[in-house]
Amino acid sequence: MNKSDSERIAHVLEKMGYKPEDDKNQADLIVINMCSVRQSAVDRAYSKIQNSKCKNKNDKSKCKIILTGCILKEDKKKLEDKVDLIFSIRDLSRLPEKLSTIEQFSNRTIEQWDNNYLQIPPKYQSPFSAYVPIMTGCNNFCSYCVVPYLRGPEYSRPAGEIVDEIKFLVKRGCKEIILLGQNVNSYKSKIQMSNVKSNPKLKCQKMNFSKLLRMVNDIPGNFWIRFLTSHPKDMTDELVEIVAKCDKICEYIHLPVQSGDDKILKKMNREYTVKHYISLIKKIRKAIPSVVISTDIIVGFPGETKKQFENTAKLFREIKFDMAYIAQYSSRSETTAFKLKDNVPREEKKRREKVLTKILEKTGLENNRKYIGKTVEVLVNNIKGKNLNSSDSTGQAPYHDGTGQADSRHILMGKTRTFKNVRFFLDSRFLPAGRQVQIPDSNPTGQFVKVKITEAAPWGVKGELVEKEKATSR
Repeated sequence: MNKSDSERIAHVLEKMGYKPEDDKNQADLIVINMCSVRQSAVDRAYSKIQNSKCKNKNDKSKCKIILTGCILKEDKKKLEDKVDLIFSIRDLSRLPEKLSTIEQFSNRTIEQWDNNYLQIPPKYQSPFSAYVPIMTGCNNFCSYCVVPYLRGPEYSRPAGEIVDEIKFLVKRGCKEIILLGQNVNSYKSKIQMSNVKSNPKLKCQKMNFSKLLRMVNDIPGNFWIRFLTSHPKDMTDELVEIVAKCDKICEYIHLPVQSGDDKILKKMNREYTVKHYISLIKKIRKAIPSVVISTDIIVGFPGETKKQFENTAKLFREIKFDMAYIAQYSSRSETTAFKLKDNVPREEKKRREKVLTKILEKTGLENNRKYIGKTVEVLVNNIKGKNLNSSDSTGQAPYHDGTGQADSRHILMGKTRTFKNVRFFLDSRFLPAGRQVQIPDSNPTGQFVKVKITEAAPWGVKGELVEKEKATSR
C-alpha cells in the first residue's frame, strides 16, 4: 500500500510543478513515506532523514524534507523537529496547502483535490505492473496493529471506479494488476447496472470482493490479477471458487497466520484458530492444486512461551509455506498489545526468527523443485547487467561459464503466476546448439515469455527460454 501511496504523492508534486530528481543531493524537496507498523520501519525512516538533511550542493537552505505515511503520535513527536513538514497520508489532498506554508514554496501552483486521497490519480511507476487500491483502513483491530488507528475504518472504493481504472491500465498495456487493501476479503460496495431496465431495484447491485474479482477478470485483455492482503476469518468458499475458476487470477494467496498457537492468536485478536487455518489451507489446495501460499508471522509476541513458539514451528512444517514474512514483535503505542509486557528478549526473538527461516528454506526448496521440467509463463520484470558477481532474489549464486569465472551474459528476471522468482538468459545464442526460442523483442521487460525450469533454490528457480508452447503449469 505504501508504494501505491507514493505514486499518488508523486502525482500531487508533479501537478505542483516539481520534477523527479534521482540525486537527492540536488533535490529541492525530499518526501519520505514511512509506516509506524514496526519499530524497524521507523528506524529506517529516521536513518533516511539523517542521510538526507541539508545535502543540496547548490544551496543547502533550499533542501526541505517532508515526512508522511501512517505515523503514530509518538513517532511524530520524535521526528517532527527533524523535518520541515509532517502529515498523515490521509491528508494528501491538502499537501499543496501545507507546502504553501513553507516560504520558498509559497508561489507554487496549488490544485485542489477531494478529501479522499484515493481519488488522487497515481503516477504509475511501472508501464506493465500496477497497484490498484480497492479499499483502505481496517475494522479488525488486531492487538498488535496500528493500521485501524492511523488509516481509520474500512472504506471501499466504488466498484465502477476500480473497473474503469483497470480498463485504462489494460488498454495502455499493463500486464499485472495488483489489488490492494488491508483486508481485501471485506471489500463491500455497490455498482450501477446500466443494462438492467425491467426492474429498477436491480440497477444498484451490491458488490463483495468475489464479485469484484469476477468483474475484473471479465475485462478483455491479456493480464494477470493478484490481490493483497487476505484475512483467514474472511476467506470464503465463494472467494476460493472464484480464484479457482477465473483464468486471469493468479494461483497465489498471501494468507497471514501470525502465530501457530491458539492462545497467542486470541491475545492477538485474530478471531480464528489454528484448526480453522489448517482447514482453510486444505480447502484452498484442493480447489486450486497449483496454488502457492505465503504468510506473515510475528515471533516474540508478549507472553509467547517457547512451547507456544514450537507450535508455530510445527505449523510451518505442516503447511510447508512457499514464503513467509517473519517479523520480530515490536511494541507500538496506541495498540492494545502495548499494554502487555514485551517480555521476550531480543536475542530470543532473533533465534525464533532463524528457526522459522531455516524451516522455510527447506520447504521453499522442496516446493520449488516441483517446478523442474515444467514450462511456465513468466512476466519479465528486470534485466540484470553483465559481469554478475553476486546472488540475487532467487537465492542462487551467479552463473559460471565453466572456467570458474562469473558469466558475463545478460540475465532476465521475472515472476511466474504463482509469484516465483525466475531468472534465465536473454540471448538465445548461448543456449544449446539448434535451440530456437521466441523473444518478443530486443527488450522483453514487461512481456510474457515461456520458460522451462531447470534448477531450483529456496527462494526461486532458474530456467531457459523455450519455443512458444502451452505452459505445463498454470
